[in-house]
Amino acid sequence: MYLIIGLGNPGEEYKHTRHNIGHEIVAGFAKKHDFGDFAFDKKANALVTQGKLEKEKVVLALPETFMNKSGDAVKKLATRYSLLATRLFVVHDDVDLPVGRMKLSFARNSAGHKGVESVIRALKTNEFYRVRIGIGTVKKTKDAMDVVLKKFTPKEEVEIKKVMKRAWVALACAVTENPQKAMTLYNA
Repeated sequence: MYLIIGLGNPGEEYKHTRHNIGHEIVAGFAKKHDFGDFAFDKKANALVTQGKLEKEKVVLALPETFMNKSGDAVKKLATRYSLLATRLFVVHDDVDLPVGRMKLSFARNSAGHKGVESVIRALKTNEFYRVRIGIGTVKKTKDAMDVVLKKFTPKEEVEIKKVMKRAWVALACAVTENPQKAMTLYNA
């Protein structure tokens, strides 16, 4: 069994912002693979759905907490399903990657991402997989919050749609074959 978490912020004002790309990718993955509708899980404070990819059971979750509290939902779900952190994928935005880039990584520090920091604190480990989605790099003169809460430009939307599809394929490969193979194929 795998747990795939899409990080984002709850609420209409955050929909389709750069910071919510993790939510959007995981929601799209659920649709693509016919997982069914997400249902609110009160104990985890997350929207959750389940399905199978080939023989592997997969739980998808979208925390309904703000980004910096994402670890609470992740911890509750990982505990409920008795999952090791190595069976977890966290999909999130990354200001260190240009729009349209994607990178799978394992056991890395948070690089200042508050959602990832929250997950590391809650699980007491960084030994989980991350699917980092580039949302545009931050210039030294800009505050990262000015970037992450903006929507993508029409030109960037084209790149984001491509990277979303690539992320879906990479996640499916990681689950049905193995994460290392996905990293080799999709980090190129």
